[in-house]
Amino acid sequence: MIKVGDTLPPATLQEYSEVEGEGCSIGPNPVEVTKAAAGKTIALFALPGAFTPTCSAKHVPGYVLHFEDFKAAGVDEIWCVSVNDAFVMGAWARDQKTGAKVRMLADGSGAFANATGLTLDLTSRGMGVRSNRYSMLVKDGKVATLNVEAPGKFEVSDADTLLAQAKA
Repeated sequence: MIKVGDTLPPATLQEYSEVEGEGCSIGPNPVEVTKAAAGKTIALFALPGAFTPTCSAKHVPGYVLHFEDFKAAGVDEIWCVSVNDAFVMGAWARDQKTGAKVRMLADGSGAFANATGLTLDLTSRGMGVRSNRYSMLVKDGKVATLNVEAPGKFEVSDADTLLAQAKA
């Protein structure tokens, strides 16, 4: 499992763009994690799935709500990563009104989740292998803090916890 001090794995995520600009075409666009994280401070949180109850009601809204607070604490970007395809993440971004506040990044094949060792097997619930629920503060591609939830919990990966760590 990835830990504090480790570098993010060199995976490629997908991001759905509804408008063309800054080198992004409309539709899914690749996001090379190593390149995208270089030189930035990122509040990254991951969750089991788009449109799921806790993820939609609590996890994403907290990060959207505290966007300005994260910026004030020196965070350049907020990333939400889930084992879903880019089209689902794009639809969820519209539903959650993330706009330019939270980058909704698809880990469709689970390659990033597997590379971090932060997977959650929900096969018995018909969802397959997903990402565990966690948050991390990443500085220039390296994990500065890591908050991994126990199965079925939402206690340490919330926006308030990561924001306090970003301010420290």
